Amino acid sequence: MLNPKTLEEIAKQITDAVPPGVKTMAEGAEAKVKQVLQSQISRLDFVSREEFDIQSQVLMRTREKLAALEARLAELEKPTE
Repeated sequence: MLNPKTLEEIAKQITDAVPPGVKTMAEGAEAKVKQVLQSQISRLDFVSREEFDIQSQVLMRTREKLAALEARLAELEKPTE
């Protein structure tokens, strides 16, 4: 297995060997891809994590209330002897 330091040196040599024009083009392409992704994501109907957590808590409380009401209804529907 290769030494991590050796791998770093190889990666640095490869990076240094890439022509500056290619580096600039890659950086420009990366910036454009980020811009397009951000644009597309902003068009989607996402909710924030905070809003999701709040709605999850509301749903949990609603389920608890429903279970309590179902239990109460079952008690009321029991035939009296």
